[in-house]
Amino acid sequence: MLFLASAARASRVNELKNQISDKSGQIAAIEKEIEAYEKQIDATLKEKKTLKNEIYLLRVRAKKLNTGIYLTEKKIEASDLTIKKLALEIGRKAEGITGKKDSLAEVMRKMNEMESKTMVEITLANDTLSDFFSDLEQMNGIQEKISVNLKELKKLKEILQTEKTAKEKEKERQEELREELVDQKVLVNRNKKRKDTLLWRTKNKEANYRKILSERKARQKALENEIRELEQQIRIEIDPNSLPPTGTGVLKWPLKYGSAISCWGGGKITRNCVTQFFGNTSFATKSPQIYKGKGHRGIDLRAGVGTKVTAAAGGVVRFVYRDKPCTGAYYGGKWILIDHGNNLSTLYAHLSLIKVVPGQRVKAGQFIGYSGESGYVTGPHLHFTVFATKAVRVTGENGEKPYFSKVCKGVQLKIPISPNNGYLNPLSYLPNRANGE
Repeated sequence: MLFLASAARASRVNELKNQISDKSGQIAAIEKEIEAYEKQIDATLKEKKTLKNEIYLLRVRAKKLNTGIYLTEKKIEASDLTIKKLALEIGRKAEGITGKKDSLAEVMRKMNEMESKTMVEITLANDTLSDFFSDLEQMNGIQEKISVNLKELKKLKEILQTEKTAKEKEKERQEELREELVDQKVLVNRNKKRKDTLLWRTKNKEANYRKILSERKARQKALENEIRELEQQIRIEIDPNSLPPTGTGVLKWPLKYGSAISCWGGGKITRNCVTQFFGNTSFATKSPQIYKGKGHRGIDLRAGVGTKVTAAAGGVVRFVYRDKPCTGAYYGGKWILIDHGNNLSTLYAHLSLIKVVPGQRVKAGQFIGYSGESGYVTGPHLHFTVFATKAVRVTGENGEKPYFSKVCKGVQLKIPISPNNGYLNPLSYLPNRANGE
């Protein structure tokens, strides 16, 4: 009966393996479909910004996001099968351990019986010297069996523990997938709302769309000027020796496939290449380490809506910004500021969803949110800034002076500000490429 039960379990495991293989094939096909949507989005972003193209982008993005939901559902199904397979394999190993224990108990019982006899009893019990030595060899054989059984039992226990650990990790992964599924549905709804709002505001007329774009650009420019004026009032001395050495890769890329290759300079095939570098020129790959004038205050990485963003290093979440008091004007949109404890702080801007809270301690590479196009952007991407921690502060927080924007009609904005020398070149602290590339 035990043999039949074990055979049935083995058959079920093989069946599950085949189902997992089939799911893997489906997942690969869905990922290719998502990749095709990403290419459509990238191609459209390079075209002239028109209402027609904007609506097309939102529709393709909706398809991509919905396909992402389908992909996550398939991954959950595959995870279910993996957990079932591991449960069956754990059952098989547990049965094997029980069998080994029973076998070992029987062998040891026989060994105890033989060891309980004195040498005189063994000698007298045998008719010949040959029989006597035969009994001794049998005792040695039993001892060898005990040794073999103990080794096999130890190995089975190790395999059992490995499979139990794998099952627990798979359960954790499944929980992450289920949470990701919820997030993806939120992004789908927001994309639909964005499209509906755009159609309502423009009344499907190109002239109205152009007017909205013009107004947003004007507000954005005015707000940027306000922030620069505010930052020019800050004076702080930064000792270069207080900063981590450059070129050491103390930070990790905040995107899985991040790289220092320009999207416009041969990096088109790189998923999360750089669309804009740090410094006074748009594509300056050798900007000064410390920011000294007007220009881009971080780097922009190509990232579609819903791309996972991770912490560049371990640290404490200093601030998150989720409110929308001045929609379309503040260039950062939704953002996260992390203090890494080594006099470096990092900012992640234009997010679609934030998954951390202020005061939370995070590890390097920990998931913190999804990229997007919140705030004023010409397309979805991740803006990544590195500050000297001593220099950066958030308006209206921890005793800092509140900031009431003229552009936003007196609305109090909470934004990260720093003197020019507080902005650092992210590429000075990042490796050439992320591990995923």
